[in-house]
Amino acid sequence: MKTLFRSNAGRLLPAAALLALSVPAMANTLNQNVSWTIDRAGTSTTYRSVAYGDSIFAGYNGSISNAAKYSAPTVDAEYLSARWNADIENIRRAKSGAVARDVYENKIVAERSYMQAASTRVVSFEMCGNDGLQARTAFKSQTGTCDYSVLDSAVASCKTYVAAAMDYINANAHANTKLKIVSNLYYPGYAADNVQSSCTDAATGQTVSLRDRFLPAIAKMNYWMCEYARQKGFQCADSFAQYMGADYDSNGDGQIDADALRYVSGESESSYITRTSVTLRATLRDANTKFVSSASSYDYIQSDDTHPTYTGGTVSAGLWGGTTGSGAARNASYTNGRSPIWNQYGHERMGWALSVYQPANP
Repeated sequence: MKTLFRSNAGRLLPAAALLALSVPAMANTLNQNVSWTIDRAGTSTTYRSVAYGDSIFAGYNGSISNAAKYSAPTVDAEYLSARWNADIENIRRAKSGAVARDVYENKIVAERSYMQAASTRVVSFEMCGNDGLQARTAFKSQTGTCDYSVLDSAVASCKTYVAAAMDYINANAHANTKLKIVSNLYYPGYAADNVQSSCTDAATGQTVSLRDRFLPAIAKMNYWMCEYARQKGFQCADSFAQYMGADYDSNGDGQIDADALRYVSGESESSYITRTSVTLRATLRDANTKFVSSASSYDYIQSDDTHPTYTGGTVSAGLWGGTTGSGAARNASYTNGRSPIWNQYGHERMGWALSVYQPANP
């Protein structure tokens, strides 16, 4: 069935909004750091998973003071806890609104100590979403002749800092680390972008489809996240495929849509972009309506049309500090490696996508 859930917990009070405006650091970014331990019954061994990123891994929900308790990295930690029968300390070092360079310099590099602990077994990260969002906003505001360089610059920055992040994690994560993984980008606002630009193409003199321009740019970012992962010893959780493709074969090509959209190890950039942006474009769907079967769908995107939906409440994370706490695992075990709600919320789906690469032993 179609769920109507859109989590927007933590709406701002006027006083809080005024306070936020008075803090210079709040102009564009917000640190939302959380440490949450999955406390599994009958075990006292604790391993650490560390996640660096922007508002996606933060579990951003529109609030300056709280975030989703079970954002994707903590969902991933629950799966890890069940697989290893151990307590998992999930540390999320995230900065909502941060572009790739900011995540790299002020989270991964500046806060490297979190992945240097001997208990660390998993390091994950995501970035580039804000590079894309800012480029999209800039392009949408253009009049006169279209300047596509804003999109090219976002792609270039993403490639630079994703590669740098992987190199830095490889050099600095503790030797006990068993898994390093990156999550690529889904396309928020896919339906809303199905409109024409206000600017005109220099060659044709005509306006252009926003989606026609943005989709290949996102595809380039996603390709290089997964390709650099292949080259540098990381795994790639393909969130684009998980969010944008149905969990059934909608076009009769013999493949489940979400599987057909996934990055193929070793393929060329042109092959990936053509496959995801042209050949299989008819199978793409806005993640506000994620089809899990031909008759059932769920909403993976909050009402801001950007951030993933979630369940399980919130924790303090933001202007007044972050939560350090623990709680029992929501599930004692998983049937076929999936929770009962693995495909019903955006963060649950991304957390599951991260979990499939977990090693059997710590």
